Order: sequence, then C-alpha cells, then structure tokens
Amino acid sequence: MITCRGARSVKFLSVTVSSVFILLFAASAAFAQKVSTPLVTLDSSGTVSTISTTGSIDLNNPFFKSIGSNGRTCLTCHAPSQGWSVSPPDIDFRFLATLGTDPIFRPVDGAVCPSAKVSTFAQRISAYSLLLKKGLIRVSMNVPANAQFTIVGIRDPYSCPETTATSPALYRRPLPSANLPFLATVMWDGRETYAGNTMNQNLTSQASDATTGHAQAMTAPTVDQLAQIVAFETSLFTAQNYDISAGSLNAAGARGGPHALTTEPFYIGVNDPLGGNPSGDAFNPSAFNLYTAWLNLPGNDRQSQARRSIARGEVLFNTFPIPITNVAGLNDALNMQTVPGTCTTCHDTPNVGNHSMSLAVNIGITDYPGHPGLDISGLPVYTVQCNLTNPPTTMLATDIGRAMVTGKCADVGKTKGPILRGLASRAPYFHNGSASSLSDVVTFYDKRFNLNLTAQQKADLVAFLRTL
Repeated sequence: MITCRGARSVKFLSVTVSSVFILLFAASAAFAQKVSTPLVTLDSSGTVSTISTTGSIDLNNPFFKSIGSNGRTCLTCHAPSQGWSVSPPDIDFRFLATLGTDPIFRPVDGAVCPSAKVSTFAQRISAYSLLLKKGLIRVSMNVPANAQFTIVGIRDPYSCPETTATSPALYRRPLPSANLPFLATVMWDGRETYAGNTMNQNLTSQASDATTGHAQAMTAPTVDQLAQIVAFETSLFTAQNYDISAGSLNAAGARGGPHALTTEPFYIGVNDPLGGNPSGDAFNPSAFNLYTAWLNLPGNDRQSQARRSIARGEVLFNTFPIPITNVAGLNDALNMQTVPGTCTTCHDTPNVGNHSMSLAVNIGITDYPGHPGLDISGLPVYTVQCNLTNPPTTMLATDIGRAMVTGKCADVGKTKGPILRGLASRAPYFHNGSASSLSDVVTFYDKRFNLNLTAQQKADLVAFLRTL
C-alpha cells in the first residue's frame, strides 16, 4: 500500500488525475462530444484552467483525431492538464499503464534514435529515456546548404547512426498549443515564421508538418482539417487559476486565470524593448500587473502572506536590475556590452511574458558543459566550427538552435522565449528540459547574471511564476 501526505500527496494526486484525464479525454474523443469550458485540472501548485472563446471544446475536431499512421493525435503531446504541453510524470504514467506502447512512444521522434530497439520493455525504457526523464522529442533537420558553419565533431551518448554532421539530432520540449494569439514566432527556432505570412499561415504549416512528421501521415492533412485545427488552437487560453497557498488567483482584485487573458491587448511589437513598437510607445518594463492589488493586503494568515509573496515576485520580475551580458541576439543587437535590464527585457509581452517581436537569443542554455542549476545530461554535444574567421572558431553546443534555419554562425544556440502562462503545469523548463523546477530556473538566472538574490527574493519569484 502507498501512502502520501502533505505536498507529496497533492503532487501524486495531480499526476495521477491528469494522467487518467488524458486517457479518458482521448477515449471520449471517439464520440462527437463537446466539453464546456472552463476546463479545470489539478497540477502540483493548484489548478490550471482553460477556456475557449467558442465556449466549448469540440472533441470531434481533427486535433483529437488520429489522422496519421502511428496512432498519435495532437492531444498525445499537447494535454490540457499539462498546460497543453506534456510533462514527464504523466509520460511515465502512460509508459507504465501501456508498457511503453502508448502512441507517444514511437521511435520516429520519441526515442533517442529512430533505429533504437523497442521490442522489449527493457529496450523501450532505454530508447525512450529522454522522453521519460525530460519530456523531450527528437527533432532532426538538415544543416542549410549555405551554412556559415560546419559540425566537425559529435559526442552522441546513443551512437545513433541517424545523428550525423549534416543532420544532427535536437531534443526539445513540445511547446503549448494554447495562448497562440500572443505568438510572435512559431517553434523554438522560429522556423515557421517567414516574411509575408500571417501567424495563422505559420500555424497551418506547423500543423501540417507535425501531422506528416510526428504522426507519420502518408499524406498531408486537408485544407479543411488544418483550418479546423488552427481555429481550435487559437481559441484556447490557459493559465493557472488556483494556488494551493494563495487560493483563487482572481480574488481580492487580482487578475490571474485565463479569463482576463482573453481580453489582453496584443499586436506584434506591443511592448518591444528594442524599439520595434509600431505605435511608437516606449517600452514599459512593468509588463505584468496581475497581482498589484495584493501588495499591501493586511493579515498574517497563510493565504495573505502567500498573496503578498506573489505580488512581491511580480514586482521583482518587472523591476529587479539585471546586468545582461553575453546574450547573443540582445547585447550584439544593441551594440552594448552590458544591457541594464530586468526579466521583462526579454519577457516583454504584457501579462503573457513571451517576446512581442520575433526574437531569438542565446542565454547559455545550449552551452556545454552547461551552467549551474541546469541538467544537460543525455544530450549530444556538437563541435561547431564557424567558417567566417581565419582560422575558424569552434564552439560546443547541445543544440544548434536558430542557426539550423538561417545557417548563420551568429545564430548558433539561439532559441525564442516561450509564453509563460500555465508554467506550473508543464515542467521541466527551457527548450531542452534542463531545469526541472521553477526554483531551478530562478537559480540559473541568479548565477548566470550574478544577481545575488536573497532566499526571500527567490521564493517570491517562484511564487509569482507558479501562478501564471
């Protein structure tokens, strides 16, 4: 018999309930049903809520249908209980429940190598190790023909024959399929963003590629199927709506949860720190104002203290000085060795937290041997030679990043910042799952930029982030 108490019991319950929820949700999709929103599910910090601007979730949408050849649907890697991404505890549950045969476990991209052996249970544990541990999907792309760089060395822990200098393996977390109207660019490396296309066209391209790639469809989805998927995804808004310690996140004047999110104004460049705001308005570093009303709440009870901590964390996120150095895509773009910034210098979209303009930066997540607080174990390491200099310069990276799209040396290791809403439900963090918790995320930034945060400041920042 297993007994769980306190926080462990809540975490165990949230994992089990959300895992069962996925299975039941997928099973009910076989029927032409609609589920009314808000759709509320447990996570380790409280509950996460999703609403649709249509008022319901249509389970007959192609998003929930297996239109490929390997049994997968969009839901396989984009679960509402996990912020419309997918997290290791629930992946582990599915692995045990199906002995590693759930549709998410497919060698094409779920395994560390497409040719990995998966005939036995033991082989599947090994083959799907990165998916089980960090929720990583294998992405393989060809180095651009006009690339300014060459991969001259590979340290691959899996000795995968499909991982080559011209087609490296890049292991990345599935991005959420909700809150998409706030996107300035699609995919971690922005490869679905190109001049002249609207965001819906980019999302359509992404849905088509995902179906033929991840779901291994023999033919591309129809125009109507793609339109339905994009319309469904762009109707979804998700956010944390209840915190175990603070209670309802839209109480006492606060504006947490997904309802306020649906009315948040957005356009490309709405609050661009690089001066790209088309309205001409100056950048406002106070990008978040969800919990201002909680700053001076009275009372010493647990809930009041938790709410003040969240509000303090929001202020820190907006205003704590960060001397930003050695961030490719920012320091070089501004021609400044040190940029005096805050968290919102990069997480600038008001009350959402992604980039309001297409922006790829390298803050060191892909660097080898890595930074304190990050776990990059199990990832291949590439020796990348930049051919622009004489003699050529080399760097070590676990992901080539944006450079796999542009071919530019300057873009090696660059990725975009994701939307921050729904964070608590979709650990681990960063594109490669290298931060297992929000505490690890804060620790990374603290050490990366020598912030010398106090224990209270770290706790306040984590408290704020987990309410998004």
